[in-house]
Amino acid sequence: MAVLPDPATTRAVLIGTSRYAQLEQIPAVADNLSALATALCAPHSWGLAPEHCTVVADPATAVEVLDAVRTAAEEATDTLLVYFAGHGLVEPRRGELFLGLTGSVPHRSYTGLPYGTLRDVVLDGRSGRQVMLLDCCFSGRVLGFMSAPGADAVIDQVEVEGTYVLASVPDTSFALAPPGEPHTAFTGELLRLLRDGAPGGPELLDLDTVYAQVYTALRAKGRPLPQKRDRNTAGGLALARNVAWTPPGYGPPPPPYDHKPEPAPQPQPAWSPTPLPSPGGVSRPGLRRTVRFGLAGALAVVLMAAGIPLVMSWMKDSDASTDKSGQPTSGYNAALKHTVNASKKRGGTLKFISGNDADSWDPQSSYYGPVWNFSRYYARQLVTYAPEPGKKGTELVGDLAEKRAEVTDDGKTYTYTLRDGITWEDGTPITSEDVKYGIERVWAPDVIDGGPIYLQQVLDPEHTYKGPYKDKVGLKAIETPDRKTIVFKLPKPNGDFERMLATPTASPVKREKDTRDKYRNRPFSSGPYKFKSYTPNKSLELERNTRWKQSSDPIRTALPDRITVQINKNEQANAQALLSGTYHLDLESHGLTDAALSKARSRSEQLDNPSTGVVLFAALPRSVKPLNNVHCRRAVLYAADRANMRTAAGGPQSGDIAPHMLPPTIAGSSPSYDPYETLEDKGKPNSTAANQELAACGLWKGFTTTIAVRDQPVDVDVATALSESLKTVGIRTQIERMPIEEFYEATGSPATVKKKGYGIVIRRWSADFPTGQSALQPLADSRLIQPSQNVNVAELDDPTVDDLFDSAIAEQDPEKAGRDYARINEKISDAAAYLPILFQRSAIWRDPRLTNVYTREPWEGRYDYASLGVAK
Repeated sequence: MAVLPDPATTRAVLIGTSRYAQLEQIPAVADNLSALATALCAPHSWGLAPEHCTVVADPATAVEVLDAVRTAAEEATDTLLVYFAGHGLVEPRRGELFLGLTGSVPHRSYTGLPYGTLRDVVLDGRSGRQVMLLDCCFSGRVLGFMSAPGADAVIDQVEVEGTYVLASVPDTSFALAPPGEPHTAFTGELLRLLRDGAPGGPELLDLDTVYAQVYTALRAKGRPLPQKRDRNTAGGLALARNVAWTPPGYGPPPPPYDHKPEPAPQPQPAWSPTPLPSPGGVSRPGLRRTVRFGLAGALAVVLMAAGIPLVMSWMKDSDASTDKSGQPTSGYNAALKHTVNASKKRGGTLKFISGNDADSWDPQSSYYGPVWNFSRYYARQLVTYAPEPGKKGTELVGDLAEKRAEVTDDGKTYTYTLRDGITWEDGTPITSEDVKYGIERVWAPDVIDGGPIYLQQVLDPEHTYKGPYKDKVGLKAIETPDRKTIVFKLPKPNGDFERMLATPTASPVKREKDTRDKYRNRPFSSGPYKFKSYTPNKSLELERNTRWKQSSDPIRTALPDRITVQINKNEQANAQALLSGTYHLDLESHGLTDAALSKARSRSEQLDNPSTGVVLFAALPRSVKPLNNVHCRRAVLYAADRANMRTAAGGPQSGDIAPHMLPPTIAGSSPSYDPYETLEDKGKPNSTAANQELAACGLWKGFTTTIAVRDQPVDVDVATALSESLKTVGIRTQIERMPIEEFYEATGSPATVKKKGYGIVIRRWSADFPTGQSALQPLADSRLIQPSQNVNVAELDDPTVDDLFDSAIAEQDPEKAGRDYARINEKISDAAAYLPILFQRSAIWRDPRLTNVYTREPWEGRYDYASLGVAK
């Protein structure tokens, strides 16, 4: 059990050297001392009396330090805490640690304070417990770095009987005093923990908890990792009260399932210093797949440091519970392959919470993944994905149509027959003309803007049709010989055409109910629910469409009586409301942030970690010298430490290390394809191969370039980790951070990329449908390079790749097309056009009251919203 030392009989001595005569200055150390003293003396933290907390700033002599420590050691009868920040020097023969003083000299360890002497003074005191916090280097490196070859031996040396030693043992690659930050890296995270607390953690922050929290936060940022040594039960000694602690059962109970509107959750204190960026809605075609939002990039930072069994032990695919039929009712990752809480029971209200409103509720103008999933409550398509978990859920089946298309004319003609009994919310039949009219609205971008346009590109590549508001004749590529038959005639075959028809873009619209640009606020329903009320940026309520017939819809379960969406910008408050049971589901489901996941740790059986289909990567534009040389690009791929980049992105739950650019869920992707031996090396860099490639491109000493990145915490951390790993082979980088809109405008312009010298651009990409055409073509087809809004940022220009795309897209057999996409993937790897980093995952919360829960690959790993029910 954690014990907080008695403030009256405890003493603290805080020592820091920020100014040096002959070593690099560390101004952050001065801020460390004042901030740490304030934190320890705060009543809500520890409550030390200021006179019991001695600060020794910039000591010139060892005596100055030792006298202060001896006085405190003689006064303390409970606990003695000693903290040091500054340079550390290592005596080369014995490996003895010396603490830097203002007059310390490089390579002369004896000009510092011997740690052994300080340790002896501490041991000579009266206290029964000692806490040693060391924020210093051990190698004598001075230029803003604190490095530690042989650090384990040094830690062994500083161990004191009955004490807890927590030391910031740095790696040679990372700076401990990050430029522009007020504190050193280690102390900065310690102060953040004392200030913000650990949500979901114990009432008292014992030293083992402090170690785990600081370790994971530093590892998540790709920074030096601390080491600890403890004797006896010192790990249970508390350093401070946890300001984020809440008593068990605290918080509002789940509300009754009545028909009263839910109040918006009140703003709460931020749990995380780096919350997920908000998507803010997508208004331009194509931007959904570039993944403007943070997604799972910031997942589980507090819990995901690889190599800490203390924090990772709960993340196991075990502890599952099952019902009498053997179906799971709980269990970590249970919903990835099974239906959790299978039920056919109707009733209740399904309650969503969301940080953002829809970009548009109009199926033809939405390009936001969560809305595509949600829109199936009120919008149907000719075909859709099978309502099954796992791989079966990627197969197409009939929806409005009786079955999949009859394909003739060498893949250029698709014929469908509509089901019997399909109706609009007013009871009138849904006809083939309604389906045609809905698709035709895509040709009116001046009125219906924001959605994808690939149906237009496939059916009318010359754009001869002017849209239903200007051309009353209609699109000639779609024929409706009768009310139940619809025929599509493509100028040339496209094997993914039916997958395009499975998107909301192909939803029917009743011409008499089309309110044009206002349709986004109140679409007319073809599904089991219809709009009851909608207040933009506040709330949405759906009620049953009583004219919908279950017999006409084999896809949707329509279990809830009512579906509500509450919109609130405060993501932390939303997560708290979600975990407390006020709401069932996060509409956006980008994944829980670090602090929210920390609170969910005790209920890991309600968490799932699905693949999202998103690829995190860095483009290497060949218009920027010296990245125009393939060997220089390959040097980047070999030198990149993808293991550290994954840590910076949030750890193992943020995704799987990507050896190439084709996600594993797409035909043509092979788990054995590892062109740069990325998986074989477990994501660690191959410096030897990188140096060989640098020599091959004539720059064996390395080169300088710029990394362009969104000004979002996770993206910047990933860029920083990449920058540090490239530095080890002489590739020096400057990181340019840009606001989201500016970033996509700049990096989407090849002219700007070349002018600014963006040799490395960190981006994300998500396929609209799970095939190589959607996953790879925008990134690699030279014919799609655009002067603005360009997605092929690497500017890959290979006629063989372009020809392979033509062959794969025309192919009707998915396996044969997959072989072409595999070859394209190999060509991309050979060209080193992109540095693949992660196949991303998200950590999502599964409310125990939800029924029929399973994740779906076509919906970016989210739960299948249209199948969900809710238990009373």
